[in-house]
Amino acid sequence: MTNMLEYKGYLGSVEFSDEDEVFHGKLEFIRDLVTYEGTDAKSLKDAFHEAVEDYLELCQSENRAPDTPLKGSFNVRPGPELHRRAMLFALRHHMNLNNVVIDALRRHLDREDIPA
Repeated sequence: MTNMLEYKGYLGSVEFSDEDEVFHGKLEFIRDLVTYEGTDAKSLKDAFHEAVEDYLELCQSENRAPDTPLKGSFNVRPGPELHRRAMLFALRHHMNLNNVVIDALRRHLDREDIPA
């Protein structure tokens, strides 16, 4: 079971409100707020697809590029000690710091069996 929906490269959360008895979610990993809801799994999925389509149409009508989730870069703030250790490792292995971080992430996520 997953708590995420995916459509056209966008990821959406899946939540349930016991009080309102509805499923709801939002597009994740973008700056714009785009939400959707449904009364069951099928209607939630349909609402998610519609929300993505509406978002893309809105951006086009406003002549602006839609946010792209997970663009492939992010800032890492490991603190001075870990930063120093990573730089020394990179230097000793003739690597740059970016590749050290990529390798470390890949190894950690592969151990956890997180899908690509």
